[in-house]
Amino acid sequence: MPDPAPSGIRLDQATVRLGGRVVLDGLRLSLSERRIGILGRNGSGKTTLLRLIAGLIAPDQGRVTVEGADPFADRKAALGNLGILFQNPDHQILFPTVEEELAFGLVQQGLPQREALARAHDLLAGEGRSHWAQAPVSTLSQGQRHYLCLLAVLMMQPRTILLDEPFAGLDLPTQARLSRRLAALPQRLVTITHDPAALEGADRVLWLEAGRIALDGPPAEVLPAFIAEMERIGACDADADLAG
Repeated sequence: MPDPAPSGIRLDQATVRLGGRVVLDGLRLSLSERRIGILGRNGSGKTTLLRLIAGLIAPDQGRVTVEGADPFADRKAALGNLGILFQNPDHQILFPTVEEELAFGLVQQGLPQREALARAHDLLAGEGRSHWAQAPVSTLSQGQRHYLCLLAVLMMQPRTILLDEPFAGLDLPTQARLSRRLAALPQRLVTITHDPAALEGADRVLWLEAGRIALDGPPAEVLPAFIAEMERIGACDADADLAG
């Protein structure tokens, strides 16, 4: 009997080296839960892992698949399987107006420009933001640009959305609105963060430390262990490892 169709994100002995240094070290993961958190302090390899899963880089060793496809080698499949919401919306926005930004991903998927723009207008109407359509992106606030990036991702209907520190730099009301919207999404969400509080509602949390998985399990198990270790490190000279 053949194996069932592959589902989710799989890493098989995935290793990444940057500048001669091992940043991700032989990761073996199978991620299929609906809400997944990847937790770690700065320099732990979180951003590199996000880029690897997204297909923005290839592993130096091992293999990565998303819904059975290699996201680096098969960019067309990656467009349908994955969306990314970066921490800084200005690193993601490419076009001068809202409608153009929303339509771009659909055009990349092969939709004619006119139909892509029509769908963008329909989405904005459903969001109560029809007046945004021809607005210059430069007139939007930081929170509004962040929301625009989320809408652009949702336009493409990916199965999985990667969230890079999704609440960083947002004020509390904007965080609350974004949190409600994300919680209601049907897609699998993979949230990459250094903030344990952002992962309290996750189904599964992976603690990444120095490119390896330090702990993998439910939030109730992983978050207290991570917090205790960060407090222990904070009580010492946390910069000692930088001394030459």
